[in-house]
Amino acid sequence: MNKEINYITIDGRGEHETFRDCITKAIQDLKPNEGIHIIKDFEPFPMYKMMEDKGFDKYVEKISDEEYHAYFTPKKKLKKLQMEEYLNIDESKMKKIIDIKLNYLKGNISLEEAKKKMKNNIKEVTAQEFAICEQYLQQHGISDDELAERMDEILEIFDGILVTNKLNLPSGHPIRTYLDEVDAIRKVLDDMKEMLKRKFIKNQWAELYDKLNEINIHFSRKQNQLFSALEKKGFDKPSKVMWTLDNNIKDIISRSKKYLEFDKDNEFLKLQDEVIEMVEDMMVKEEEILYPTSMDLLSHEDFVEMRKGDDEIGYCLIEKPLPYDNEEIEDKDKISSDSELVKDLSNVLQKHGILNSTSNNDALDVSQGKLTLEQINLIFKHLQVDLSYVDENEIVKFYSDTKHRVFPRSAGVIGRKVQNCHPRESVDTVEEIIEAFRNGEHDEAEFWLEMGGKFIYIIYNAVRDKEGNFRGVLEMMQDVTHIRSLEGSQRLLSWSDKKQDDSGLDNSGLDNSIDSEQEKTNNQYGISKETIIGDLVKKYPFIKEFLFNLSPKFSKLKNPVIFKTMSSIATLEMISERGNFEPQYLINKIVEEINSKTKEV
Repeated sequence: MNKEINYITIDGRGEHETFRDCITKAIQDLKPNEGIHIIKDFEPFPMYKMMEDKGFDKYVEKISDEEYHAYFTPKKKLKKLQMEEYLNIDESKMKKIIDIKLNYLKGNISLEEAKKKMKNNIKEVTAQEFAICEQYLQQHGISDDELAERMDEILEIFDGILVTNKLNLPSGHPIRTYLDEVDAIRKVLDDMKEMLKRKFIKNQWAELYDKLNEINIHFSRKQNQLFSALEKKGFDKPSKVMWTLDNNIKDIISRSKKYLEFDKDNEFLKLQDEVIEMVEDMMVKEEEILYPTSMDLLSHEDFVEMRKGDDEIGYCLIEKPLPYDNEEIEDKDKISSDSELVKDLSNVLQKHGILNSTSNNDALDVSQGKLTLEQINLIFKHLQVDLSYVDENEIVKFYSDTKHRVFPRSAGVIGRKVQNCHPRESVDTVEEIIEAFRNGEHDEAEFWLEMGGKFIYIIYNAVRDKEGNFRGVLEMMQDVTHIRSLEGSQRLLSWSDKKQDDSGLDNSGLDNSIDSEQEKTNNQYGISKETIIGDLVKKYPFIKEFLFNLSPKFSKLKNPVIFKTMSSIATLEMISERGNFEPQYLINKIVEEINSKTKEV
């Protein structure tokens, strides 16, 4: 029963001949936001099918064996989806599919009943039809959380009738690139299956996981490029549902790597079947639903634009693909020539005052000074901090294009709702920050995290105009690992980027190739990341005990056999990686220890 609906009550107890006519007339006279409430002395089964065919949902209450109350509510008319503009849809078929899925998700029928109904009513379902039905479920109150959690069950309903067309695409097409990556990932999974049949060898598994870890690039490009293009066509379910599945895979891969690193062999091996199954399941969903639907929704021009941003993020286990849009490549010289002609013509028109002069070299009034557009872009490009700006309408408008970005970005992110640029689990936090900034409750939110041996600092600031009106959010992100390792003072100039020519000579004329790392570390002991730990301990025996206490991850070095084996080959770079330190941080700590011990002596 919907409490927002006004119900017209018809007491049908004892009535038989005129009852059906009363119902028919009540339906004809119904006003918007009205429903029908039937009271009967038995459960009114005969009415269910009739009312369903007339477009009503039902809710039944049993008061006693001789009193039943049935509430019939008009089904909401679904809002037409934007993505339907790009697809040919059989509305009658869509309605049948949605009804069966809803009845299952709401617990009205079992999984087996849903499968049976689907096979009896629907001959086949295309990936595109599946996708559009998923998009409609939200209008029926099915949340993205429920969709993500029950996606495997939903797919099982379509077992045997979900059909996928084999995609035959040229090299360089973005979807072909995703498919090539899927093939490459499957080869890694095949190697993992073979490894499970053999004796456990840690190094071989580590090599496989180095390859599998590249799946993060696949996810990143998919989330920033493909999802972005699909959202513009009204298909946002991949962003909201598949992103969560991708993150679950990243988490289990990370967990496996930790088991491997800490020599928890049994736990590691037990997890591998689940890793393989989750990755394979993700690829099947991509091949059967995501890619075919993308081919129908997106245009040739969309894929050409997508290909331009793909290189910025990179590729998973494959070489850089060929360019896409051969026509553009063939006409490259012509375009270049035309551009020069337009440029010359513009210069002539500007000279005679016919065309206003606007260029990257025009000085613009900024708050403090004058800068050209070219200078502004150069400043952003060389900042040692990543910037992103979301406007007051929660649309991503800008990010700084730096080489050192902590997380990858591509031009596809511009123009997207910021909520769709984050995994579902983070959206609540994103919205909480924006709302607190918009209401003036806060002006700043900061976060930090340790990731892959790096310490990442993130800060969000509310952007306000002179009148204090909320104009958006500025995100600043920086790898501060090196900054955190600094101690004391450095008052003298010390270059860390001495230039060398091909001969290995710096501009002083001395051979600097061997000692460059030593200069970079700037210590009097000549310790660099290439220093062998055994050589260091021979000279400073107390360093061995110092390392034991510095990190529990160095505890295995206490074993004399292991230390003897490692001491002759392990460099400080290798040791720092084991302890999750930056090499320079470890070197600084060792230098401090040597200084303190030698002063004591």
